Amino acid sequence: MENLAPYVASRVMKELASLREKPVDGVVVNLEEGGSVSDIRAEIAGPESTPYEGGVFRMRLLLTRDFPNSPPKGYFSTRIFHPNVSETGEICVNTLKRDWSADLGLRHVFTVIRCLLIDPNPESALNEEAGKLLLEDYDEFAKLARVWTEVHALPAATRSAEGPTTAAAAGAGKLKQSSATGKPAKKKSLKRL
Repeated sequence: MENLAPYVASRVMKELASLREKPVDGVVVNLEEGGSVSDIRAEIAGPESTPYEGGVFRMRLLLTRDFPNSPPKGYFSTRIFHPNVSETGEICVNTLKRDWSADLGLRHVFTVIRCLLIDPNPESALNEEAGKLLLEDYDEFAKLARVWTEVHALPAATRSAEGPTTAAAAGAGKLKQSSATGKPAKKKSLKRL
C-alpha cells in the first residue's frame, strides 16, 4: 500500500464520502476501518441481462503514490470469465490505461468497470480464451461466463446444498424452499479449519 500525499488522501476521502451518499448503480464501496485510502475495495453487482446477473464481484482499486497523475490499478478478487480480466484479476480498460486523466475520479472508474460487465471489449483481451469465444460464439461465451458467475460470484445466502445452479434459479438473495414442507431448506456449510 502506498502513502498518498495529504491533499490526495483528502480528495480520495471526499470522493469516498460522495460514493457512500450517492453510490454508482450496482456498486458498493467498502473502506475498512483503519484501512488505507490507497486500497479501496468494492462489490459490483452483475448487471441485469448479462451472463454476470445475480453475481456479486469483489474488486480492489490500488492507488499509487503518483495518483491522480497516474491511474489506479484495478483487480477483481472474485474469479470472473471476462475478456478484459486476466487470470490474476487484473482489469484492462482504457480508463485505467491510456485514457486516464487526473480529472477523472473514482466514481468514473467504478462506472466504467461496471459498464465493462455489460459491454466487454474482446479487442483488448487479457483473457484470450474469453475474447476469442466472445467474438466467435457469444452463446457459448455467455454460458461459460454464467457458470463462472454461479460458481464464484453468487452471494453465500443464495448457495444451497444442491449446488450453485439450483440456488441461482431460486433467485439472488432468496433461500431455496423445501418442496415437502415449504420451509427454508437447511444450509450445509464447510467449516474452516
